[in-house]
Amino acid sequence: MEIERKFLPDLTGLPFDPADYPVREIEQGYLCTEPVVRVRKDNDSYILTYKSKGLMVREEYNLPLTEEGYRHLIAKADGRVIRKKRYVIPLEDHLTLELDIFEGDLKPLVIAEIEFPDEDTAVNYEPPAWLGEDVTCSPLYHNSVLSRMEPADK
Repeated sequence: MEIERKFLPDLTGLPFDPADYPVREIEQGYLCTEPVVRVRKDNDSYILTYKSKGLMVREEYNLPLTEEGYRHLIAKADGRVIRKKRYVIPLEDHLTLELDIFEGDLKPLVIAEIEFPDEDTAVNYEPPAWLGEDVTCSPLYHNSVLSRMEPADK
């Protein structure tokens, strides 16, 4: 189960420098968007993911792939292949912020995600102002939707 909220922070208003934290290079493509079937290269790991429908709460299943399997499947991706840098920043109460800075034609998009242990914690979380607009309930900020948008749509 994935329980997360999404925000649109302004990089100039962050109370930290993302460069001070670990970064992962992510490349991902979508074989299907309803349901979501994604292939991802995360640094040197390769993953096939299935996600159910939903905005804040969704079922999620991850299976390991070989590099060869990833290369075969990413060539079959519909829409754009998304490339982003993900910075992982620890927050209070054992929460973690994943700050995605998109590259290519999705630049300068930045999305911050916080994954929660349960739905109550997610609903009751009071985000700091620097996190920006809460877009959890907007499907427009799902990567699967971003993969299908024309560059002028963003």
